[in-house]
Amino acid sequence: MGQHAMSLIRKSDAALMALIVITLIATVILAFADPDFFTLVFAAEDGPVEYATAVFLLVASGVLASHALSLWRGGRRGAALLTCVYALMFFMAAGEEVSWGQRIIGWESGEFFQQHNKQNETNLHNLIVADVHLTKSLFGPVLTICILLYLVGLPLLYPKGGRIAALADRMAVPVPWLKHAAIALVASIIIALLDVDRKWEVYELIFSLLVVSIFLLPQNPSKTR
Repeated sequence: MGQHAMSLIRKSDAALMALIVITLIATVILAFADPDFFTLVFAAEDGPVEYATAVFLLVASGVLASHALSLWRGGRRGAALLTCVYALMFFMAAGEEVSWGQRIIGWESGEFFQQHNKQNETNLHNLIVADVHLTKSLFGPVLTICILLYLVGLPLLYPKGGRIAALADRMAVPVPWLKHAAIALVASIIIALLDVDRKWEVYELIFSLLVVSIFLLPQNPSKTR
């Protein structure tokens, strides 16, 4: 990678870090100064936070897709295919965030989603299957634990080497830095302490910004692109 490209990546990473700080500051100010505005506008469904989350999840998918192409050209076919899977996951997450543009375009859900989706929309995370709400049982606590293990646990364990580091490299998993772990912890504490509806929408935005930063500049760039 050339110096110009690396310089651009570093500037992009700095901008992402600044945007995270601005988002957290705005979140705290609005949550205390105007909770109604926070809930009904800032973090509302189809509001700026939700759309920004979808955009940065899509950017994350694009970064991973470019890495997959680079890995494929370099002859690392297994790592490229795995990275394609990661890219697809984030593409789906971006689509899920805005119900695949359903509310934007205005098309109706099929019969299955009208019967089994909490919001009668075409997405998986609001499905109710056998009286089990997937957001509360799977996409909520389970996914949060996995995210925190990735953002906080992996950057602590990776520098020590061993099986976990080797597995992460073999699977082309972009490893976060300690700065990402610190931001994730601070954001978790701040948002958990706020007493305002829809505060976790901001948490999703912070995560989307963090993963773009991680995918651009992981601890193991030579293993992931």
